[in-house]
Amino acid sequence: MSRRFSSPERQGQKQAAHVMKQLQGDIVQSVGTVRNYEQALRNVATHLAHSAENLKDLTIENANSYLEFRSEQVGQKALDMERQAIQVMMQHVTHKLEQNERLPVVKSEIEQVLKSRAYTPEQVQAIAALQAPQNALATEIAHSSGLRAHELITLQRADIQPADPRPALEEKFSQREGVLYTVTGKGGLTREVQIPSHLADRLEDRRLDTPQNVTDRNIHYERHYEIGGGRAFSQSFSRASSNALGYSHGAHGLRHSYAQERMDELYRAGIERHIALEVVSQEMGHFRPDITEVYLR
Repeated sequence: MSRRFSSPERQGQKQAAHVMKQLQGDIVQSVGTVRNYEQALRNVATHLAHSAENLKDLTIENANSYLEFRSEQVGQKALDMERQAIQVMMQHVTHKLEQNERLPVVKSEIEQVLKSRAYTPEQVQAIAALQAPQNALATEIAHSSGLRAHELITLQRADIQPADPRPALEEKFSQREGVLYTVTGKGGLTREVQIPSHLADRLEDRRLDTPQNVTDRNIHYERHYEIGGGRAFSQSFSRASSNALGYSHGAHGLRHSYAQERMDELYRAGIERHIALEVVSQEMGHFRPDITEVYLR
């Protein structure tokens, strides 16, 4: 008789129920909270089971990476519930966190997309003019390549850090010239990005002789270039935007700019809209045309 293996969904359900048995009562008393935490942990455990990993072995770093990954899939309320459930589990069951330790709050990218708005190229230049050189270059690269703030930290030449295998349309990066780099985005996926040659030259001038270890929002990175990235860059951008324009849509607004400018370029090149949406989703690293639609509002 062949051995039957549990599906990831079934494994997730069992692991979440086992954790909640240890939490229910003394630690978590509300029936509603127990139900919500168990569903949240079931989502986490099912995700881990697809990679043959267990909920009880979840590390702080992997928990942060998971929440970054989920931020592209769910709204802030659901994301906060999963973070809180993981946090309680780590404090009282797996003891990966001390009682007074907290996991960092991760913002839902879906809600950021809904709130942010695009900047014009002229506005981007006005903002960059008020930033320190390393942050000004980061702003220009993020605008020209559609990068998230934390992805700027992970920039590396594509011939040194190859991208993970991923289907791509032949129209990807069409109508633009530049140099291929890679970044590691949410969920740990390494993808190709294209940086205009004049910005790539400036970037290479800032290559570090020795890579630096950087921690941003409790996630550890290895930085190869002396440019801004992560939370510090986001704060710099918001200050400069407020000073230059009187308001700030946040650094995420640069991704709106990229999406809208690329869609215009592809449209002018005669590429059908549904193909253009897919192309831009691949270039921006969310791989969902429906999310690209939201960036166009």
